[in-house]
Amino acid sequence: MKKTGALIKPQSFSFYYGYIVLFFGTIGVLASIPGQTIGVSTFTDPVKDALGLTRDQFSLAYGIGTFVSSLFLTYAGKIYDRYGVVLSAFLSIVLLGATLILCSYSQMISEGLFLLFHFRHWSIPFVLMSVLFSMLRFSGQGVLTMVSRNMVMKWFDRLRGRVNSIISISMAFGFSISPLIIDGIIQDNGWQGAWRIMAASLVLVLILIFLFYKDNPEKYGLEVDGHSSVQTKNKAPQTSEQNFSLPEAIQTRSFWMYALILSFHSFFVTGFTFHVVSIYAEAGYDRDVAIGIFIPITIVSTIVSFVGNIISDWVKLKILLYAMISGAIMATIGLLFLQSGIGFYMVIVGFGLTGGLFAVLMSLVWPRYYGRQHLGAISGKAMSMLVMGSAAGPYLFSLSFNLSNQYGTISYLGLALLLVIAIGSIKANSPIKKNA
Repeated sequence: MKKTGALIKPQSFSFYYGYIVLFFGTIGVLASIPGQTIGVSTFTDPVKDALGLTRDQFSLAYGIGTFVSSLFLTYAGKIYDRYGVVLSAFLSIVLLGATLILCSYSQMISEGLFLLFHFRHWSIPFVLMSVLFSMLRFSGQGVLTMVSRNMVMKWFDRLRGRVNSIISISMAFGFSISPLIIDGIIQDNGWQGAWRIMAASLVLVLILIFLFYKDNPEKYGLEVDGHSSVQTKNKAPQTSEQNFSLPEAIQTRSFWMYALILSFHSFFVTGFTFHVVSIYAEAGYDRDVAIGIFIPITIVSTIVSFVGNIISDWVKLKILLYAMISGAIMATIGLLFLQSGIGFYMVIVGFGLTGGLFAVLMSLVWPRYYGRQHLGAISGKAMSMLVMGSAAGPYLFSLSFNLSNQYGTISYLGLALLLVIAIGSIKANSPIKKNA
């Protein structure tokens, strides 16, 4: 057993340290909220007005920043594999906090650039926010979420689905109430003060990462799921783990099919969320109905996530893959008929299904199919694809409306993509390493 000088020693606990990892890993995921769409959306109106940007310009800056951030996530995953979770999480928190501070001074920075270049034009705050958004999305939505989830998944195997249900429910609750909390901070302290308060709160998260974030249980003489060495010797393992490298993983059909459906969900739900008020106005609903739609979607998503995580310990992930595809088809068709009662409820159930199963598959498929050794690189590649999807969503929804005067047109593209994924997934089985 390798000795460590850490203040917190997992092997000294009277119970399995994986549950401590689960608790603080969940806190790490929740700490990524300032870099998530749900955490940025509350700042849209006050920040764009302060910087003199239109809604379209601000949205495009967000999309460009999101896309740029996706280009570096695979590399970030490799750093995680090489240097471990503590350093990766530490760097992501530092970058996230520094970016929030810079965001709080964005108006001042923009004015300084105007004076420096003797040129006052919307392109200056546009480029500034594109850069800041790329840093915000990379550190928050990308790296911190990825390494915190992966850390938890490395401490569990047979119990992976059940512990992931706890993360998923916590995320659903935390993400659903965060806009109200953030809006309250903005009302009391202004948008600049709100970003600074959020940055300051990350100092506590940084301390928790140093104390409680830990890499593989084997590093501390522990076994996955909390088995003792004697139990492990006398009991056949639940799974025979295959460790794929990233080049090996991307040669398998399963990687692309799971990554594509996760990316489709990211694309479609981000575009829908970004334009939700306008989408429902087109269908004849008022703003309160549009904003309120996320409550029933969250309820369905939470239930589906809990059930999906529990049964994932016993059923093939391919069943959940097709359930997610079915939910995406339902939501896509529902958008076409949103003005009717059946379309209204199809959107709720469809997004609830895809959102709940997204939380299941995004965490479970990579360690189960491809092992833990290169988990950072493989999940980082998948994360980069879904972040690209989220970058394209708002723009393509807007383009659909501008070209055809209705948002439903995007559904035809969506259905075509889902048909390709559904056919391609027929043989998306658990991969077998060729030299295993």
